[in-house]
Amino acid sequence: MSVADHDRIPEIALDWIAAGKRAALATVVQTWGSAPRPTGSQLVISGTGEIMGSVSGGCVEGAVIVEALDALEDGECRILEYGVSDDEAFAVGLACGGTIRIMVEPIDVGKGPTSALLTELTDARASREAVVYAVDTARWERRLIRAGGGDPLAGTVARRLANDKSGFETTEAGEIFLGVHNPPLRMIVVGAVHIAQALMPMARLAGYDAALVDPRDAFGSAARFPGETILNDWPDEALDALGLDARTAVVTLTHDPKLDDPAIRRALKSDVFYLGCLGSTRTHAKRVARLEEAGFAADEIARIHAPLGADIGSATPAEIALSALAQITERLRRPETRPGAAAADPSRQDAAA
Repeated sequence: MSVADHDRIPEIALDWIAAGKRAALATVVQTWGSAPRPTGSQLVISGTGEIMGSVSGGCVEGAVIVEALDALEDGECRILEYGVSDDEAFAVGLACGGTIRIMVEPIDVGKGPTSALLTELTDARASREAVVYAVDTARWERRLIRAGGGDPLAGTVARRLANDKSGFETTEAGEIFLGVHNPPLRMIVVGAVHIAQALMPMARLAGYDAALVDPRDAFGSAARFPGETILNDWPDEALDALGLDARTAVVTLTHDPKLDDPAIRRALKSDVFYLGCLGSTRTHAKRVARLEEAGFAADEIARIHAPLGADIGSATPAEIALSALAQITERLRRPETRPGAAAADPSRQDAAA
């Protein structure tokens, strides 16, 4: 599974620096109205004018490139503000405009970040460690913050990582921009069945690195799933090899306890943000009984979404796949809807009451 170039902006910046091209980062730090790109979106600009990524979908990239090249010469970081008109937005395929602020940082020049800090960031990304790139824009001081560390902003960072939202945070020292760098999203689908044939391409279109697991060669074949990542291993072995974390969704589709149950047990012992299992209410009751016999507690079992997917009246394999992706999206973007979220967060307990 690979990460698209537009999601590898810090890595590309370092590649260009290593090639002697120099590089500057441009990051959307604030938006108002119907801004073309969300906060945290990035563009990297080389000293020779090459670009990768986007901060506006094409509306203001030209002006940002000029500012970035100037920053590489004078070593000054800057925050730029642009109003994107409706006409400009329409020209690049958007319905309406808005206002955006963009932070430009020349790497290894003047007040910009160092390659060493970006290397620390990319190392964390490579190991699927969630981190936040914190910038004090008054002093142009920077640091990386982990959710579980001793930093004063660790609690705020944990919430921003869970919500996947970059933005400014007001502190006693002033405003600090917190750029969220979560690991890429992954989806592991167990069972190369007809629903998986629809779900795998949907998952990729939604931004997931998707892997299909099925030890049955006749099912999990390239002929049935062209271009997909397929592991013909037993599910528990495959999940151990792929690794499970808070940016991973697991979906089981086989109905066969020999295949589904090992994957479910692995997922329940991890911090995956979603676990969905195909099957009727009756099938799930039998699944629950097996898990209870295996020693799983009620709150662990409650993490399973079964029957699978959002209740949209789906009937066909493609509709079931769509309902699963809809439910996965809600659990990802609205963490408070995840099973056990209220119990884990006292503030949500109050809200739920």
